[in-house]
Amino acid sequence: MADGYTVKITEQAMGQLREISHYVAYNLQASDTALRLLDTLEDAIASLSLMPARIALTDDEPWHSYGIHKMPVKNFLVYFWIDETARKVQVTAVIYGRRDQVQQLQHMDME
Repeated sequence: MADGYTVKITEQAMGQLREISHYVAYNLQASDTALRLLDTLEDAIASLSLMPARIALTDDEPWHSYGIHKMPVKNFLVYFWIDETARKVQVTAVIYGRRDQVQQLQHMDME
């Protein structure tokens, strides 16, 4: 689709998705729930290929000024930025919603 965006996920965000899945599957011993959660997160991330700017920027600075968007998905927050010139969405972090977001974002890899 010519109007779509390419969605890329950083290694850091991929690692976070793996950690989430592993925690739910092994620590909570809910492997079916882990698979459904991962599917839900992946579907939400894939949906960013169409109109990613529909998702609001995060309120937290300095990430707001950097153009970082924050999308809630279940109990998690997906952070990403949009490169309009390249028609690309870069997912930079997937963080559990009850964590200290500012502390987590300070460790976010922007590439």
